[in-house]
Amino acid sequence: MNFELNHSNKLEFIERELQERENNNNFRQLNSIYPKDAVTVVKNGKTLINFSSNDYLGLSKNPKIIAASQDYLNQYGNGSTASRLVAGTYDIHEKLEKKLAKLCNKESALLFNTGFQANTTIIPTLVDHKSLVLCDRLVHNSILQGILLSKAQWKRYQHNDLSHLDRLLKKAILQGYNRILIVTETVFSMEGDRSDVDALIQLSQQYNTLLYLDDAHALGIMGENGMGLTANKLGIDISLGTFGKAIGSFGAFIATSKLIRDYLINCCPGFIYTTALPPAVIASIEAAVDMIPSLDQQRNYLLHQIDYVQKKLKNLGYQVFGSHSPIIPIIIGDEKKTLNLSEYLENHGILATAIRPPTVPKNTSRIRLVLSSQHQPEHIDYLVSLLRNYHEN
Repeated sequence: MNFELNHSNKLEFIERELQERENNNNFRQLNSIYPKDAVTVVKNGKTLINFSSNDYLGLSKNPKIIAASQDYLNQYGNGSTASRLVAGTYDIHEKLEKKLAKLCNKESALLFNTGFQANTTIIPTLVDHKSLVLCDRLVHNSILQGILLSKAQWKRYQHNDLSHLDRLLKKAILQGYNRILIVTETVFSMEGDRSDVDALIQLSQQYNTLLYLDDAHALGIMGENGMGLTANKLGIDISLGTFGKAIGSFGAFIATSKLIRDYLINCCPGFIYTTALPPAVIASIEAAVDMIPSLDQQRNYLLHQIDYVQKKLKNLGYQVFGSHSPIIPIIIGDEKKTLNLSEYLENHGILATAIRPPTVPKNTSRIRLVLSSQHQPEHIDYLVSLLRNYHEN
């Protein structure tokens, strides 16, 4: 049988997918902004208060951190010029890893270029087709991609339902898997709620599983000295932190044992085959990490504002989750209505991006508000007043 490629029609699948997304109000496009400071941006010539950034502590614009980056840039140059195993491990990479391990009270740490890269390449290095992965139903897409690449069997437990996870584990241990991995987030990126870290550790130890916790949205603002919900916790095999959120920079790391670190250095393709993080980025991370333990005042202020906004929005009749994190999703449901609210806010000086499927489940489109310690009370009150006016009209 002969098959001929229809050259005039070879991109039809792309056109069809994009058209379907347009029809469902799920088409996305890039919109450039200019960040004036930690919480205001310029978009299309208009200044907006930014309630969509993950820069929870405003460190991306901190002068001391910027100066540290410039210093390393002058000393070490623009790039690290090679992968870590070739010639890309500078003294500053190892210095930062040792500092992170100490702050997290772990044996060792290992840098990665992004959280997505880490999740998609570490998971397939830990498990294979004879393994089982159990993950929360709402884990980040990077975790799902890592699971799919691993070719492991996998099941999702209901969101934050550890009784369901326990039932799955009871069945799993009788089925002859070579290993079982539990993987989830400590703070969920779209819901803003938290996992019960201590209970996950207990289940992992009870059933002798590997435990991998993505701590990206807790690092910097939660836990002892702001080092996340996994810091100083025994029984976690790998905890992932990222630097593009509260740290205000770029990149990721894992805190783990020396044994697992050595294994990943030798076996994880996402680490082995990529150029190391550049010196200016390393400097910004190090300067921010040095600063994090001293920012209790900013964290306390942020927690106060989170509670304030939650109560105000609930009183206005909005459906919000009790997140107790800077991520406060306002669930609208319908994609078009969510876009309309985002547009209304932008027209009145607020950047609050609409989040739609497939990023979130169908019928749960939302405005994902994100608070920063740099938002002033007048910024918060203005946001609440706009949401009140919109809701009443």
